[in-house]
Formats: sequence, C-alpha cells, structure tokens
Amino acid sequence: MGRIGVLLLNLGGPDQIEDVRHFLFNLFSDPEIIRIPFPWMQKPLAWLISTLRAEKSQENYKHIGGGSPLRRITEEQAVALEAKLQEKGQEAKVYVGMRYWHPFTEEAIAKIKRDRIEQLVILPLYPQFSISTSGSSFRLLERIWQDDPTLQQLEYTLIPSWYQRSGYLRAMAQLIAQELDRRPDPDGVHIFFSAHGVPVSYVEEAGDPYQREIEDCTSRIMQTLNRPNDHTLAYQSRVGPVEWLKPYTEDAIPELAAKGVDELLVVPISFVSEHIETLQEIDMEYRELAEHSGIHNFHRVPALNTHPVFIEDLADSVIEALDAPHIKFSEVIHPPKKAKMYPQERWEWGLTTAAEVWNGRLAMIGFIGLLVELITGHGPLHLIGLL
Repeated sequence: MGRIGVLLLNLGGPDQIEDVRHFLFNLFSDPEIIRIPFPWMQKPLAWLISTLRAEKSQENYKHIGGGSPLRRITEEQAVALEAKLQEKGQEAKVYVGMRYWHPFTEEAIAKIKRDRIEQLVILPLYPQFSISTSGSSFRLLERIWQDDPTLQQLEYTLIPSWYQRSGYLRAMAQLIAQELDRRPDPDGVHIFFSAHGVPVSYVEEAGDPYQREIEDCTSRIMQTLNRPNDHTLAYQSRVGPVEWLKPYTEDAIPELAAKGVDELLVVPISFVSEHIETLQEIDMEYRELAEHSGIHNFHRVPALNTHPVFIEDLADSVIEALDAPHIKFSEVIHPPKKAKMYPQERWEWGLTTAAEVWNGRLAMIGFIGLLVELITGHGPLHLIGLL
C-alpha cells in the first residue's frame, strides 16, 4: 500500500487570549461561514466583525482558562487513533489540520509531503456533514491539490460524514447513560440535544444536508440509548441577522421550563471535543439561562474526546476507507444530480425566501457601512452632515 497517512480536520481555536482576534478574522474570512454577495467585502467584513467581537470573545475564553483546549484534545485524539490503528495491524501516521488556527491545514499538508505519504485518508472530526465545516475544509484541500502538482500523485479518499456508524452511536449512548444513571430519577430527565446551527439558506438554497443528518443522528442515538426519556433537538451559536435553523437553544430551554421540565441533560451532538461552545456557551450561558427559567437541575454529557469506543470506531472507519472505492473532492463538493452547494442566485423582488435573504444581506451591508462611518468618522453621511 505504501506509506499511509490520516488527516484529521477540525475547526481550531485560539491557544491564548492574544490569538482571539486573529482567529476570529480567519473564521469570518471564510465565505462558507458568512456568505455575502460581493467577495471583495469578505476580508473587510471579517476585520470589522473580529474587531467588534474580540473583547467579548476574549472574556469568554478567559472563563475557560485563557484559550481553547481544542488543539490539545485533537492532538490527543490523533495519538490515540495512531496507536489503535497500529494495534489493529495498520501502520499509519496521523496528522492534525485546523481550518482557522494552528496547526493549519496547510501545515499538515507540508508534513504529509515531507513524510512522503503515498495514501491518505481525510477524516473530518465533524460527525455530520455541513458546507460550513467539512465542506469548507474540503474546498480548501481541493484548491491546495489543484495548485500543487506533487499532491496529484498522492492517492486520497474522504470520509464525508460518519454519524451513522455503530461505534460512534454506542459511545454517545454510553456517555448519556452514565450521566442519566447518576440522577435519582433517570427516566424523568429530559435529554436536550444541542447542535451548532447553520443559516436556513444553507439548507434551503445550497442543499446542505446538515439538518437532515443532525435529525437522523439524534434519532439513531436515542434508538441506541433505548431509554424512555423525552428529548429535544435545538441549535446554538447563531451569528448575524439572517435566519438560522430552529428551534434556537436559547428559546427552547425556557419553553421546556414553562412546560414543567425540572431536570435537563444537554448533549453536544455536533462536537466531539470540548471547546468554547461546550465549556462556556453550554456550561455557563445556557446553565444560567436554565436556572433563571426555573430549571435548577442542569447537567451536560461530556464530549467524546478520546473515549475508547469512539477512537476504535475512528480506526475502523480509516481501515474500511482504505479498502473501499475512494471518494474524491469533486464527488462531495460538486455532487452530481444534487443541489449545488453554491447555486446561482438571482435577484427577486417580493416576499420569497431568496428575496428575504437578499434583503437581509443588503440591510447587513448598509448596517456595516454605518458602523464603518461611526468607527472611522468618514463617509457619505458625514459629507452631507447627517453624522
């Protein structure tokens, strides 16, 4: 087979407080994170958002120790996966490539070339596929491949999503069961799945399968768990003025409280590692919201991290991918007979979905222009004396 490598893909996170603004700039510079009609605006908008959000984000990271643990945990997952593969008789070198912070995907690819890897399995650490997570990383990798002739000699295959795998489902069910069994009335605990949200337009216009996969994943975990508990699925971490997938976590928690739910067990369904959205957003913000709403028994299932059943399943998925027909970037990013990830959008007047999205974008652009004037003190409103 030749030298085999595995590339683990993840979001990345700032290692220290001083990294936060640069990390945010990288994040919002990605058009898969914020889709705007004018590409030339992407970096100025990213600069503005990262500048305006930096102080608050820095405070959030201070609450969890001053930086993200995501790099450390992902590297621990890489070490555990490499050891498990070796245990199963498969020699492979495992690399970590982050999308928005060190070690960047480009750094991982440089190491892969240096080590003369001949066959590569690309494995995103996102159980469900979204154009804003796995899709963004695949697009970047496709560009890297196109620009580097030496990489075109490297055999590779993708694992686009893997939420339906039995090992992953069993690991999630085990973590949930462990938390339930610590409660005085395990069957009376309401299980609350909180997934990272995406804009509705990604699903309705761009054909993103994320919502469908999240819903299917939730159903499969509950079937594997095989407990009588009621459960809810909601979406967290929305940004900007456009509509995101509903229900929103911050709305669903008070609604459950109003219905008399007194004990909540939150399951971070789209995250396999602890990071800012579990340690701060769920554990602090949503816990405070729950208590304020009247839910005083608030618990959370830990992220999978290096759970042995999870790591073994990742190893099995790598071995299976090596033996299966290889999946290429074009098959996932530009799938035939499916909705395009970036359909040609046309201008529409009226209360259509597309028109509402465009109206929202134009309103956002106008608002950004106003903010820029307020910050810089220059612009058309100043010229005519309105500011």
